[in-house]
Amino acid sequence: MERFTTYESAIRYLYGLQKYGIKFGLSKTENLMAAMGNPHNGEVYIHIAGTNGKGSIAAFLSSILKEAGYRVGLYTSPHLVRFTERFRVNGKEISKKDVVDLVNIFREKIIEDEPPTFFEFTTAMALQYFAQQETDIAIMEVGMGGRLDATNIIMPKITIISNIAMEHQFFLGNTLLEIAREKAGIIKPGVPLITGARRRKVVELFRNTCESKGAPMIRIGEQVRYRYGPSGLNYYGLWHKWKNLKIGLQGRFQARNAATALAAAEQLSQLGFPVADEAFNKGVREACWPGRMHIIGDGPRILLDGAHNPRAMQVLAHTVKTEMEYDRLIVVIGVMEDKDTRSILKQIVSLADHVIYTRPKYSRAAEPSVLYGYGKLEHNSGQIVARLDKAIEKAKAMAGPSDLILICGSLFTVGEALSYLDPVNFSPEDD
Repeated sequence: MERFTTYESAIRYLYGLQKYGIKFGLSKTENLMAAMGNPHNGEVYIHIAGTNGKGSIAAFLSSILKEAGYRVGLYTSPHLVRFTERFRVNGKEISKKDVVDLVNIFREKIIEDEPPTFFEFTTAMALQYFAQQETDIAIMEVGMGGRLDATNIIMPKITIISNIAMEHQFFLGNTLLEIAREKAGIIKPGVPLITGARRRKVVELFRNTCESKGAPMIRIGEQVRYRYGPSGLNYYGLWHKWKNLKIGLQGRFQARNAATALAAAEQLSQLGFPVADEAFNKGVREACWPGRMHIIGDGPRILLDGAHNPRAMQVLAHTVKTEMEYDRLIVVIGVMEDKDTRSILKQIVSLADHVIYTRPKYSRAAEPSVLYGYGKLEHNSGQIVARLDKAIEKAKAMAGPSDLILICGSLFTVGEALSYLDPVNFSPEDD
């Protein structure tokens, strides 16, 4: 088998695995890791599932643990502009050379009759990479669901489920409890669960699952509480209390994500991974997670956020309405075709003074004409500009210095927009 010698050829092969679609199950990832001698066994992990907020919680927690002196791996998806963003150690992305090496290693281990999906292959890469890098702790974000997600072959020290809302019904189920049941599949015997779930029946399901598995359950708003105001975050945990913590990520809703990360770091301290007070404080303050409430420029300000389901868009709309100051709001939106497009648009379109419907250069993106058809039911002032870069320029030409441009609808939309607006810090893959 000819080995890849360039990053471009390795990445082309990886993206080619997307033709196998999304398939739930653990066996292919387990087989890949077994062929490597199971280097992930015995490693220390934190496993994060949930509908929204997974990435933000992971960013807060990674920052806290890094400040505490640990070597921290972070596996997240999707990426904004570069594939290498998915694998980080103490904030530093994997090198292109290491990507090529890992692709070559695992490509030789594939059973040809049972090819892995893109996500199964990249999850195996992450587990191998973190073992090679000798991380003290690796934070693994679930791709979709939990029970049959490729990441669920790990045995974590702590599991986190951020929240539950309707998403990916075709794969996860048609009711909130069916979706919650899939997410609860990451709960392991004796392993503490930390959750920000609010819905009573969902909380009951998690509590019953934890009781059946002898897993302690810590719920935000119950054992751990917080308040957020102009002076910052007040946190009331099981072992710590802090006042006026500054949060590195924009938006009041991030306070709950920060509290969840603080609770996880507290639990980790009890499991033999001590975290000093200053690491809690500085970690929350220094956390960075691009593409979420991400502000660029001034006069007009441009706000980018990857809200990609109705609940996330509802939170974004509320945040823009209550926390941002502007004269007019111009929305640039591109959404993936497999999402609940109409419900997503309903949350934000009516808030806008003008909407520009567009799409990123991604095969799963919905056609702007489809978005426009749904959007005009909510708001008349809208237009189609098919290319995202042209849509951004149109919005900038329309906006006055006190207006706000909001680019949203998908992380793919936000990633492409960041590459266009800030090519130095967010250089695209092909540069």
